[in-house]
Amino acid sequence: MIIKRTEFRDLLILEPAVFSDNRGSFFESFNEARFRIETGLNISFVQDNESTSSKNVIRGMHFQVPPKGQAKLVRVVKGAVLDVVIDLRKTEPTFGQHFKIELTAENKRQLYVPEGFAHGFLVLEDQTVFSYKCSNYYSKELESSLRWNDPAFAIEWGTEKPILSDRDNEAILWSEFQSPFF
Repeated sequence: MIIKRTEFRDLLILEPAVFSDNRGSFFESFNEARFRIETGLNISFVQDNESTSSKNVIRGMHFQVPPKGQAKLVRVVKGAVLDVVIDLRKTEPTFGQHFKIELTAENKRQLYVPEGFAHGFLVLEDQTVFSYKCSNYYSKELESSLRWNDPAFAIEWGTEKPILSDRDNEAILWSEFQSPFF
């Protein structure tokens, strides 16, 4: 596994070693001991989630607040997404900035998103399957989201007509947000 650090503290791109032959391919998508050794992070994942979405669906920008904040390890099983995160940690130099990366079934990249980030993605292919591990259980009472198209972030999504949930259309603006993350 190759781990690439980003300019955001602890936001990591993971590229697994893929072994291919005439039968197909194999790769280890997660190994807790190796992840801890290679990243220096002591994270346990307690819940796995998976979504299937049509092209042009945007899901995000979601997060959970403390004490149930979540770190996530995200990847695409089938299809492709433009994955986007926003740093909500007010003591970081990257506070309020976004990062985006294309994750596909072909490139097999994964993104480790530490606690304190809003997370979302644009689906680039029909029937995309998106999978993610979470470091904390889902809590409806502590979930929140920021507006996906807030001008404060100037995120270039690359779609004119996204398909959105009511929740994502009604999310709060950055100007209304009080960060609980340090």
